Amino acid sequence: MMPQLRSLVALLLVATAVAAVVAVAAAGGGFVVTGRIYCDNCRAGFETNISHAIQGATVEMECRHFESQQVHDKAQATTDAGGWYKMEIGGDHQDEICDVRLLKSPEADCAEIELSRDRCRVPLTGNDGIKQSGVRYANPIAFFRKEPLPNCGELLRAYDLYNETSENS
Repeated sequence: MMPQLRSLVALLLVATAVAAVVAVAAAGGGFVVTGRIYCDNCRAGFETNISHAIQGATVEMECRHFESQQVHDKAQATTDAGGWYKMEIGGDHQDEICDVRLLKSPEADCAEIELSRDRCRVPLTGNDGIKQSGVRYANPIAFFRKEPLPNCGELLRAYDLYNETSENS
């Protein structure tokens, strides 16, 4: 009898937690969006072991209606010493496209913004199957150096997954 009672209590607690999350989303509780900004020292298009976090970079979150493109919400944030930013966005944005995009880098030698790589889409709705309530993690976004560092060629060759034996197969 005791295991059944524990299962019932656990089920009630889960149901209560789910109801609370739905109620917060329905009431327009909003979301916290967090992500990381780094310098792509090799212009590789992905983080490498010589990429570094950018402190003081500015990013902007913009949510716009997917049909009319009208902006419904905006927020800005600045990165900390680890390159991380955090911003709060109010409400549920089920009918909107929300993107975090780069605005400004404090590093003059790593401030280039490459179109199509300057943003990250973040779903901000409680109706998307994501279990974490209220927190959304954006993919890392990079500013690019004008010129790659001298050791980038060697580093990128080390990332090559091409196997010479596959050429003879």
